[in-house]
Amino acid sequence: MAGPLTGIRVIDFGQYIAGPLAGVMLSDQGADVIHVDPPGGPRWQHPSDAFLQRGKRRITLDLKSPGDLQIAQRLIESADVVLENFRPGVMDRLGVGAEASTQKNPALVYCSMPGFAHDDPRANMQAWEGIIDAATDNCSPRMGEETPGWDWSRPFYSAVTLASNFGGFLGATGVVMALIARHRTGLGQTVEAPLFDSMFTLIGHSGAYRHDKGLHPPRGIHGRGAGSFRCKDGKHVQFDTSSARHWVWFAREAGLTETWEPELLDINALKDEAVNQRLHAKLRDLFLTKTAEEWETIGNRAGAAIGWARSADEWIDVEHARVTKTVVQVEDPEFGPTWMSGLPVRLTATPGEVKGGRHLPNADRDAIIQELDGLSAKTAGQGAEPNIKHPLQGMKAVDICVALAGPTCGRLLLEFGADVTKINAPKGGVSGYLNRGKRSVLLDLESFEAQQVFFKMLDDADILVENLSPGTADRLGIGYAEVKARRPDIIYTSGSCYGYGGPMTRGRGWERQGQAVAGIMERLEPPAILGPYNLIDIGTGTMATFATGLAVYHKLRTGEGQQAQASLAQTATYQQAPFLMRYDGYVADQPRGYTALGTGPLNRFFQAKDDWFFLAIPEGDAGKLASVEGLQNPLSASGEGAGGGLGLEDAFRNEDAATWVSRLRAAGLAAHEWVRVADLMQDPSVKARGLSVQQDVEGAGPTTAPGVTVRLSRTPMRVGDPPRPAGSDAAAILEELGMADQLPKLEKAWVLQVNDLPPAWS
Repeated sequence: MAGPLTGIRVIDFGQYIAGPLAGVMLSDQGADVIHVDPPGGPRWQHPSDAFLQRGKRRITLDLKSPGDLQIAQRLIESADVVLENFRPGVMDRLGVGAEASTQKNPALVYCSMPGFAHDDPRANMQAWEGIIDAATDNCSPRMGEETPGWDWSRPFYSAVTLASNFGGFLGATGVVMALIARHRTGLGQTVEAPLFDSMFTLIGHSGAYRHDKGLHPPRGIHGRGAGSFRCKDGKHVQFDTSSARHWVWFAREAGLTETWEPELLDINALKDEAVNQRLHAKLRDLFLTKTAEEWETIGNRAGAAIGWARSADEWIDVEHARVTKTVVQVEDPEFGPTWMSGLPVRLTATPGEVKGGRHLPNADRDAIIQELDGLSAKTAGQGAEPNIKHPLQGMKAVDICVALAGPTCGRLLLEFGADVTKINAPKGGVSGYLNRGKRSVLLDLESFEAQQVFFKMLDDADILVENLSPGTADRLGIGYAEVKARRPDIIYTSGSCYGYGGPMTRGRGWERQGQAVAGIMERLEPPAILGPYNLIDIGTGTMATFATGLAVYHKLRTGEGQQAQASLAQTATYQQAPFLMRYDGYVADQPRGYTALGTGPLNRFFQAKDDWFFLAIPEGDAGKLASVEGLQNPLSASGEGAGGGLGLEDAFRNEDAATWVSRLRAAGLAAHEWVRVADLMQDPSVKARGLSVQQDVEGAGPTTAPGVTVRLSRTPMRVGDPPRPAGSDAAAILEELGMADQLPKLEKAWVLQVNDLPPAWS
């Protein structure tokens, strides 16, 4: 079955990760993607090219050559989408920038994914991964997951390229939203998803706080025995009891209920940290009695959240990963049969597919040029809704999600223009930043009375988003089958831990299990949760938004609804995509562990007199160090060893970080101080660009939270209104549904809560 982007033509000028990654995401969903290489091939000569260029046609063009530049311009005129991730101004100087391209092709969606935005003071600096990490505080362990004796004044270099990944995720999502807007208005537009800006989506609730309470880092999850445990085979499992019932279920299945002392099974008693520590000690001994795989099986059978911390290579061999196409094998022209990350999302009617292995550079030049002669330049159409302000304006979504990933999808849909109503159970609700802009009702969907309200809400809804435990929606009678029977054209977006269609489908889990099963935990030594941000939960919320946008676009073209699916395990796999590979002779070469400072002697964190900063010098630019004040004979040594043998470590300790960064940038080198998230959220430039927003919230006063991160020139994202107490909109919603007279009855039946509402921001 064709993907939702069938018929869309994409010209991909991207290099390194973000741009090509967005191109892969669009290609796998049916788009015809033509990748343009510079002379000499990709700028990043790495085996990941096998993943980043799969399914694309390729042509090599020298944009400084008039003949090749003309070919590039003709390609752009024939395209629906252009992707690029150069520094702002580079494409303009070459004659194929956004302004010139969209003037010639008004239907064009032109997407840029630079390191720093065009109006960022750092726009002209090369924004390597570590530079963005330092600038966004993505260089600390997660609280509670640090190695013993960890020095919190020391940074680390992330084993996962999160800045590039989120730039690619949000770039592809922004493109889909712009295509939706084009379908409605007839016009294309520019999309900008800078890596620095995109990190604010990842930072999410970690950068959201009440001013009277201040910002706190993510807390470790170790209550009720939760944590990482070593097993009989030396492997680890990640056990999560965020839901208390999971501990009860696991204890029963593991045969502990009848044999362990009652206090260790008493949820209230476990609030005492001394009792919790005794439980941890008992669990450490217990988990040593079986292998990690055995414990994962027992936990999943119990319905608990537990995951074996596999390596990425072990994940490739898991049946579920292969059946769900979370990993796929393609035939690569250089490496032969190659396993790699598969599809990050799935749509039931238009599932998309990996089209096959990469083509080598310039392999399709003749065919592409010949094809141009038969193509017409794109022209702007006349849409039926030329005046919409946001891509999803006028569309309604119902969000029945819990925890973090699902509500993140609901928030992003709202920011792209949808009217979102949040349903939570009485006494529940998502408070704070995640509820921003959403209308809210507290409704017990276990009751048939409440379901009458629910289905009435769906009568004029376009989208339903849910991430209930596997099987719960079906058990309640509100699963896709039941909803589709009433609303065949509904878009039903589902989030899960492991994805649908394989033997692990019904497994439960959160961030920790997502990181564990697919190989992220194992990239740390010993295995631990990679921090400081929720890269799997927030990533899955972003991927669910991408999937929902694809389904909306397909519905606009065909009238057909479908189920859109995203999962923590698929996202965890995709987060590792540049380095999750297997072929004969493959050697993993990425940094590992919390002790890593970078990828090499001149791409790493350095300690200055007062703090740390990141320095990134590409091969061939090391000579620029000689012009930096305070670095005497920096190239006199061999360049080997932890300090590069360059005397840099000693020299950098003589001045503060700000001084070195200023001097290095003046020499044309990329450097950035380590900026803590509390300072980042109050940075004047960040606030001026809307990446950090302040709102006054009922009952909480002034608050700060991340703003919107993708820029669409014609139909921009929007910041939702300040959150209000969950359940505040029950009366208004029932009035709109013509059910106002049912409110007292529903409240009396304990299925609707309208009094004693949870706070808007706890």
